[in-house]
Amino acid sequence: SYITDIAMKPPSRPELFDFEGVSMIHNFTDNWEKVKNFQARPDDILIATYPKAGTTWVSYILDLLYFGNDAPERQTSQPIYMRVPFLESYFKVIPSGTELADNLPTSPRLIKTHLPVQLVPKSFWEQNSKIVYVARNAKDNAVSYFHFDRMNMVQPEPGDWNTFLQTFMEGKNVFGPWYDHVSGWWEKKQTYSNLIYLFYEDLVEDTGREVEHLCSFLGLSTSVEEREKITKGVQFDAMKQNKMTNYSTIPVMDFKISPFMRKGKVGDWKNHFTVAQNEQFDEVYKQKMKNTTVKFRTEI
Repeated sequence: SYITDIAMKPPSRPELFDFEGVSMIHNFTDNWEKVKNFQARPDDILIATYPKAGTTWVSYILDLLYFGNDAPERQTSQPIYMRVPFLESYFKVIPSGTELADNLPTSPRLIKTHLPVQLVPKSFWEQNSKIVYVARNAKDNAVSYFHFDRMNMVQPEPGDWNTFLQTFMEGKNVFGPWYDHVSGWWEKKQTYSNLIYLFYEDLVEDTGREVEHLCSFLGLSTSVEEREKITKGVQFDAMKQNKMTNYSTIPVMDFKISPFMRKGKVGDWKNHFTVAQNEQFDEVYKQKMKNTTVKFRTEI
């Protein structure tokens, strides 16, 4: 039985450790030399978010805006995580993010990161690359991150919801505190003009309007028809059904626990937070966010 116990034991989840002042797991730091020295290009578009804030959604929107017409087969043959490499990722199952990015055949290159602003390879700033940041309100972001950690075996064990929420408030998640992430990138926007700061809530409320904002930021002239077609294709249910965007092809995720694309709603936090948790969260939030001007909506 000892042998079967070993065979049955799920692969152990990674341990968190402190990396340059940010909680990390080895999968995002093992390739650090290459990440740090990554050569950005002036036409690169970096999609930056805290985990579970709409990364895949915006990646897909950008992929369709740039390549939806000239390479429709891309959308059906290649999963999004190959088309939009995750820069700092270093997992055995696919090539490293830097390798994928260096070998992208497309121009512009769409590249994804969850790094807090101070850890972004400096080449992006030097090359004045365009950056699309997406932020999501803390309560929904915490709920989404909790369900993600439950189903993703290469994330630390989340514990139960209350345990996870305490961890979130302490900022002991992979990629560090939500508070520092959203406010650090918000500050950057004040001094770096090639950065657009989008809100998940705005995308849910009116995807078409946000796609229009994106187009003008990127200097893209897309027709109304094209924008409408894209807006339809990136609605939550369409992406949830789409094998190339729903991450169902990744072995470390257990969709029986929770699908990668779970709800895509604003306000689902109300189904998770108790009154006491909500009061505590609001207190902590006030403290942590007192020095930033970024404002979020927790319902629309």
